[in-house]
Amino acid sequence: MASFGQTFDASSVEPSSNYDVLPPGKYLGQIVASEMRATKDGTGQYLYLEVDILEGQYAGRKLFDRLNLVNANPDTVEIAKRTLSSICRAVGKLQVSNSEQLHLVPMTLDVRVRPPKGMYGESNSIRYLPRGGASATTAPPAPSFTPPSAPAAARPITAAPTATPAANGLPWKRQA
Repeated sequence: MASFGQTFDASSVEPSSNYDVLPPGKYLGQIVASEMRATKDGTGQYLYLEVDILEGQYAGRKLFDRLNLVNANPDTVEIAKRTLSSICRAVGKLQVSNSEQLHLVPMTLDVRVRPPKGMYGESNSIRYLPRGGASATTAPPAPSFTPPSAPAAARPITAAPTATPAANGLPWKRQA
């Protein structure tokens, strides 16, 4: 139980309204709060993000995101890491050790609407983009890949495989 220290009069304060999903579009926003939280089953953790819309008709509205950074499913972790990379690039900080380093830096939020799923109604999803662009200008150029060269004598020469029709009629399935 928590004591308020005084009597709260609900009739003197308007109740909070239900937040409808934001319409799809690009919004200027920033992360204002974040924390690591345990997953419902207790086996993982996610980075909880609170994001504020800064301009326009929806200024002051909040969006929330979860990045499952610790999870038994490696695909889930990979998706979360890619999203975190997008956030880092959007705020121009490619190496961070604390989520607070991502706070209060304006960026473009590409907001989309996810259809209802199960018992949950429509919800927003967010893609994070640098302010005014689709890619980070502070990111270094991607290194080009140059395969190592080996002397011609060191490379084995192999004959091209001969095509043998597969018994099942599928040309990409070869008989051994």
